[in-house]
Amino acid sequence: MRTVLIVFQFIVSIALIVVVLLQSSKGEGLGSIGGGGQLFFAKNKGWEDLLSKITTVVAVVFLASSVLLTVVR
Repeated sequence: MRTVLIVFQFIVSIALIVVVLLQSSKGEGLGSIGGGGQLFFAKNKGWEDLLSKITTVVAVVFLASSVLLTVVR
């Protein structure tokens, strides 16, 4: 059972990395502190919105599998 969970978590972690890398950059990092107003008022459209939702779901699955992996011995 533990081996199956480890493999599952590995697959989920790879999926999380891929989904995060597919997202477009929304700002300039720390350079947007001074004048990055457009960063906060930009709207997600279509593909970006879908990727954002998928990222949330995959992150929650990763968190749940991490907790489950700690409980199962």
